[in-house]
Amino acid sequence: LPKLRSAHPGARFLVLNPDGKQPEMRGSLVIKRGSVLEVSSPTAQPWIDTNLALVKIEQRSHPDQVPLYTFSWQGPADSGPQQPARPAEDYLLAVAEAGAFHADLVLELEENVQKALAEHNPQAWALWNQVRAYEEFYSRADEQREKAAANVAIVADDFDTSDEVMNLLARHNIPFKVFSPQDLGSNELQSFGVVVVFAKPDQSAAARLADLASHGDTVVVIEAHGPYLWQKGAAVRLNETAVSYSIGTGKILELSEAVTDPETFAQDIRRLLGNQNSLMSLWNGLTTIVVPYPEHGPTKVMEFVNYAADSLRLQVQVKGSFASVRYETPEHPCCESLVPVKHDGFTEFVIPDLHIAGRVHLGSNPAPDSRPTDH
Repeated sequence: LPKLRSAHPGARFLVLNPDGKQPEMRGSLVIKRGSVLEVSSPTAQPWIDTNLALVKIEQRSHPDQVPLYTFSWQGPADSGPQQPARPAEDYLLAVAEAGAFHADLVLELEENVQKALAEHNPQAWALWNQVRAYEEFYSRADEQREKAAANVAIVADDFDTSDEVMNLLARHNIPFKVFSPQDLGSNELQSFGVVVVFAKPDQSAAARLADLASHGDTVVVIEAHGPYLWQKGAAVRLNETAVSYSIGTGKILELSEAVTDPETFAQDIRRLLGNQNSLMSLWNGLTTIVVPYPEHGPTKVMEFVNYAADSLRLQVQVKGSFASVRYETPEHPCCESLVPVKHDGFTEFVIPDLHIAGRVHLGSNPAPDSRPTDH
């Protein structure tokens, strides 16, 4: 690729990741323990296949390019050449996910849909017009493609898009960003409340982790073996595999084994963050992924994706004090004013109807033409 770019300086070369997942909601959790895949029994909490972890890895692997990925549809979808078998919601969800994550998607159209479009089938064109409406909704925000906000850093020397730890962090709406061990010297890590390290730290990296902890961060080192300078302090054994060391105003947690239960691990990370340090919380949002983005002047943006087929009423809490909350969707032009409730450094509001995609604009000043809707 570098040779091609050098030989053709006027051309733009993009790296396509073909390992995306079909975004969907499922009822079972699949966890890899060693070389064995285990499927959990169905629970009240649905399992979501999302591409957020893949997008985070792409942002680290190719920082100069907007993440670009594709996936193949799973399962049979052949009910005849004239009828698009897959529901429109599947295509809309795929577009909404890529748009909400500020990524680019090569969207595969199934063969029966291609044929139906070519033959001017009304149902196929109705489906495609819905897809276009979603694409236009996210295209209008292209100029605001900033990196997502995060307060958890994942440091690893081998990024795997199938890693269930990152997938579960995404599923639990814990905003994270991925780094390589070489990034430990960066000042950027100072802005994270929790740093999770899957790479074995060398002497220099260990000193940097100790420094981060001494300034208030919580550092979690996975499969930590070997002497480290922070082990000179008093140790508190949390369980048979975890030991905690206090350093300055922070702490370092050593886990002697790999993460075997990503669901519990994600819940532990949220507890380590604490309520006051959580960027956001959702109620009635078991099927929803939300990504917060930094401020554009006086506003802040949150992108919502609902992976269920049914619309839902969603209660949201976001860190910060905001005077206006405006809500838009691909189906309804901007914007509906929602009622903000501020307390203890957080703002709460209710999204009355989230179907598949939604965007919230948070403002420091009340909108001059706001007419809050009572929900």
